[in-house]
Amino acid sequence: MLPLLRDSGVERLDGVVLDLGVSSFQLNDPARGFSFRGDGPLDMRMGQHGPTAADLVNTLPERELADTLFELGEERLSRRIAKAIVAERLQAPITTTSRLAGIIRAMVPPDRSGIDPATRSFQALRIRVNDELGEIVRGLEQAARLLGHGGRLVVVAFHSLEDRLVKRFMAEAAGRAPGPSRHDPAGLLGRGAAEWRLLTSKPLRPTPAEEHANPRSRSARLRAMERLDGTEAAA
Repeated sequence: MLPLLRDSGVERLDGVVLDLGVSSFQLNDPARGFSFRGDGPLDMRMGQHGPTAADLVNTLPERELADTLFELGEERLSRRIAKAIVAERLQAPITTTSRLAGIIRAMVPPDRSGIDPATRSFQALRIRVNDELGEIVRGLEQAARLLGHGGRLVVVAFHSLEDRLVKRFMAEAAGRAPGPSRHDPAGLLGRGAAEWRLLTSKPLRPTPAEEHANPRSRSARLRAMERLDGTEAAA
């Protein structure tokens, strides 16, 4: 973000909006390998570089694969799924979205929510393939550096992992993060004046009308903060 703007002569911004959702056009294109709803190559890369989801599924050790599904997809049956994947890849490499989805569905019973059993595992692989959480942190840091006094940062997240990163980042910027333990020497240093003000004490959620018009908005969570000027920060 920073190099692109500076190459265009932009040093400061009045506002930044980060929409952390995946493009519907990408999800709906079977050739990109993001979706379990159709059959396509097991790719999931946003660009054309680095390992694909198929590379991870076919090479990661069972424990690392299970940890990935649990930590990035919050899949509670991650160990069962990883074991099944490893057994299946011994028979033949897993290279398509439909085959991977079938393996997962055989291990995860459907729940009452109607969410496909493969959803969390596909999310986890996509996040890891693209280092999405790392990209979010880097994007937040760069956006904050670019915003001038009164500038606002607005972020829309779509799942709890993203939202926790945004919440923590904004809380720390606004001086709302929990202090260090009383046994931690860092607590003796005190805190500097906060340079940001939270504009959303809790994330804003879509209204029923918005969800009806755009069902994919149902999990959206919006948070925002504003940079203070020197006088407000000192006060």
